[in-house]
Amino acid sequence: MSTEEPRAVPPRPQYTPGSAQPRLNRPVQERYPQIRPTSGYGDPRIQHTGPGPGAGTDQEPERSSRLTARLVLAMTVVIGQLWGLSVVVNEWMMGATGTAWWGAGFLCLSFLVVLGLWLLDPKDR
Repeated sequence: MSTEEPRAVPPRPQYTPGSAQPRLNRPVQERYPQIRPTSGYGDPRIQHTGPGPGAGTDQEPERSSRLTARLVLAMTVVIGQLWGLSVVVNEWMMGATGTAWWGAGFLCLSFLVVLGLWLLDPKDR
């Protein structure tokens, strides 16, 4: 049997980056021994690391401008359809069926405009 008392473990100092005490500014390998030099890029299980160079930039600015213009036209037509629908419903409820039929024709025509925009360039779908 041992007669010595167990030694008390001193408390660990709190780590603060940029400390004046050099022992607290340890390199990453000492702070995180579980991270190996081959973690990440050297791991054979990683096949693709993500998008290549130029990702997120516009590769075809002409196509982007065409799509933006078509989107603006389609949104304008949809806003017009909503306005026209409210006018047609109001006229129908007041009994002016002739005006309501002209309004329904406007709604059909605006739908055909959106359909034409959709059929304009089939490769963008």
